[in-house]
Amino acid sequence: MPAPARSPVAAQRVATPQFSPEEQAAREDLAAAHRLAVWHGFDQGIYNHLTVAVPGRDDAFLLPPFGLHWSEVTASGLLTVGYDGRLIAGEGEIQRSAYCIHAPIHRLHPEHQVVLHTHMPYATALTRLEDNRLLPVGQTEILLIDEIVYDDAYTGLAREPEEGERLAALLGPDKKILFLAHHGIIVTGRTTAEAYDRLFALERACQVQLYALWTGRPLKQVPAPLVEKAQAQYRAGLLQAGQKTAAPGQKPHGAELHFAALRRLLNRREPDYRD
Repeated sequence: MPAPARSPVAAQRVATPQFSPEEQAAREDLAAAHRLAVWHGFDQGIYNHLTVAVPGRDDAFLLPPFGLHWSEVTASGLLTVGYDGRLIAGEGEIQRSAYCIHAPIHRLHPEHQVVLHTHMPYATALTRLEDNRLLPVGQTEILLIDEIVYDDAYTGLAREPEEGERLAALLGPDKKILFLAHHGIIVTGRTTAEAYDRLFALERACQVQLYALWTGRPLKQVPAPLVEKAQAQYRAGLLQAGQKTAAPGQKPHGAELHFAALRRLLNRREPDYRD
């Protein structure tokens, strides 16, 4: 009698190999992102999912076992999950919606090495509105709006990979933030530092916009020429005093500096995330 097919969401145990330096670094960054998300109020207990593609592979991503609170996530405890739903390494259960959303995005958009899906309150509140667009009413917003795409077609729970493929089709190299109507948001990045910094900025922008809306007074939008000017200044990356031009690799990006600062705090308060 043939063995039953393995479910991509079944609890399993697979021997974990020694990690390469690149994978260990990716694991520590992803574990840190989960811990920091709890600090910043981006989490929803054991639900939602943050993932990173496994360095050196094009067929797998890292994901915490389903059932862990985000404050419990550690580098070594992350599962290695194939884009086909197979558990490659680690011990635990694969959350079905995490597989169905994240595997297609990682597979179809390798430029999005990190995929963060949350129901963080302020951004998610905007997804509940009839007019759910983030408007260019402030500096933080105007640095994000060109990266945003909106999914206005809520289709129910993500229980099949086809839903992830539908969401992946909305993203692209220049679109790194996806608002999911009636649901939550997806934020991507080339690195965990970049993605988390974008996630942090997005939630703050949504928070401030909702606060402004709650006053009941008209919003004052930034004129289009100034939006373009600020975006060009941001792309130039001139953050440090004395910089005249920005050469690739010349200075750390603000996202890297921000995430490194957060990691230093985490190293002092919750160093076990690296275990």
